[in-house]
Amino acid sequence: MIPAIEYLRPKKIVEALSLLAENQGDTCIIAGGTDIIPGFQQGGGRLKKIKKLIDINQIAELKTVEKDGQNIIIGAGVTFSELMKSAMIQDNLPLLTKAASTVGSVQIRNRATIGGNFINNAPCADSVPPLLVYDAKIRIRSQKGERELLLQQILSKPYQTQLKPDELVTKIVLPIPSRKYKGDFYKLGRRRGVAISRITLAVLMKNENLTIQDMRIASGAVTPIGTRFPELEDYARGEHIDDELIKALAQKLGQVILEKTGLRWSSAYKLPVVQQMFYQLLSD
Repeated sequence: MIPAIEYLRPKKIVEALSLLAENQGDTCIIAGGTDIIPGFQQGGGRLKKIKKLIDINQIAELKTVEKDGQNIIIGAGVTFSELMKSAMIQDNLPLLTKAASTVGSVQIRNRATIGGNFINNAPCADSVPPLLVYDAKIRIRSQKGERELLLQQILSKPYQTQLKPDELVTKIVLPIPSRKYKGDFYKLGRRRGVAISRITLAVLMKNENLTIQDMRIASGAVTPIGTRFPELEDYARGEHIDDELIKALAQKLGQVILEKTGLRWSSAYKLPVVQQMFYQLLSD
């Protein structure tokens, strides 16, 4: 049962920031509501103190996708369905398009927003691995000013971020990668349709004459939060890519994940799958 809550619906960012300035930990932002509403219905502990909801779904400034120089800037309130339909995203950020297409059902994609997906910071957030390999920066505003952080800096631990109570995520800034980069996104769920992720993996690579110039790797669900693997990326740069190197990279990925997470009940099946899919992505 959803408790009685004060419901506020600003039409401008400045109005939302004014409301957030009074936040004493009893206020929550709602956009699509695909995480918040089930959380209330399930009696989620992190929502027990919430007395006010600020609905930002009507703020037009948060619903844009635009190109600014060498960056694509996505409003935090853009839905996954809108991301999928954007020709600009399809052409420049195909891994994000593919990840968006795997989120929930059509109904969920019509409501769920890209900002809400990483702000909720569930381990299974499908947008996080591609955003990480695209070096996403997040613009955050409050009445005190604006700051910009890399996505990885914002994600602290499951269902928690570095956002302050009076702050609002407004934009996601994604540098447009060179056409020389190739990559893919992989998701494994318990079933084919409407499945919560058990494993996600995003890989972006640039090579010249089969020598790796750059590699970016990020996972979700196999680590407590979406994670980049800089040590593995550094190992790969400058190496000649062949089947032996791909096997070595896949083995090292499993080792790095195990170091980050420790031995868990799911390790016995997740690690071999992650290694195999990483091997397959690189081979392709």
